[in-house]
Amino acid sequence: MVVNKKEEVAIEGTTSGFNASTFLKETKEELDKVVWPGRQQLLSESAGVLLMVTLSASLIYLADNFLRWASGQIFG
Repeated sequence: MVVNKKEEVAIEGTTSGFNASTFLKETKEELDKVVWPGRQQLLSESAGVLLMVTLSASLIYLADNFLRWASGQIFG
């Protein structure tokens, strides 16, 4: 029997409920497709994230202090 894609989807759609074994099998298949970073890539990208967070926090700190000083000059 030849089944085209449309009929195949309709047949799959008729089954209802959760099947844990199918879920786990498909989850394992998806995790096998993941390209995990190597140690060097992980370390360098983590350092980049920490650097950007530090720079962003410093910029926000400086802007906050400047605006606090400016509002003190105007309203103080």
